[in-house]
Amino acid sequence: METLIRQQSVVCSQQSAVSSQLSYVTRISLFTHDLFIFFKGVREGFAFRYFATSLFLLFSFALFSQNNYPVLQDAFSKSYAYESRGNFSDAITCMKTVYQEDSYEINLRLGYVTYLAGLFTESTAYYQKAIALKPYAIEAKIGFANPASALGNWDQVMAQYNEILAIDPQNTLINYRMGSIYYGRKDYAKAEKYLEKVVNLFPFDYDSMVLYAWTNYRLGKTREAQVLFNKALLIRPKDASATEGLGLIK
Repeated sequence: METLIRQQSVVCSQQSAVSSQLSYVTRISLFTHDLFIFFKGVREGFAFRYFATSLFLLFSFALFSQNNYPVLQDAFSKSYAYESRGNFSDAITCMKTVYQEDSYEINLRLGYVTYLAGLFTESTAYYQKAIALKPYAIEAKIGFANPASALGNWDQVMAQYNEILAIDPQNTLINYRMGSIYYGRKDYAKAEKYLEKVVNLFPFDYDSMVLYAWTNYRLGKTREAQVLFNKALLIRPKDASATEGLGLIK
């Protein structure tokens, strides 16, 4: 009996090192497999007591798996509360105590609060995990852009923006941001393409209208720029940027 128990203990120890890196379901499967191997190798009376205890633990794990939403909801609630008070460190800790690598929601939340805490590299890593879990989720890609731009990784930002536009070509926020990036790079022809789409979708939006006006001005399209600057002043009367643009047109 003692020899068998020691042998079983060695096997369980070896599998424990492997199963710690596996998913929750896989760990339960290994646990159940070990249990029945042990059941076969020992006397019926001892095995019954061992089996009863193990079965209780197994059902407890399963019950937790089915009812862990209250635990997660409590962690999220506390994290929001800490964030509202500017305590980003504890907001992060709340989420890490319930961390699940395969949880889109937890990775997304951690991506955001680590960004707020100024942990930009860590933030991008969490957002990348969220993106990998849900490749068509636009919010994670937009979130990734915040820490990535803070790190100056504009090519990565634009790569995510292009992926968003492949999913949602009419996304006005991303079209505006792409136009802004190209305008900042003085690539006005590309900026025009994105900003024109935004203005067509939202003709009474000030930010896109005034930037589109400046883009046309930089391209030498002064007549179009004049009209656009005047429209911008309809949205925001006496606006300094639009007034300046009109003053430059002879």
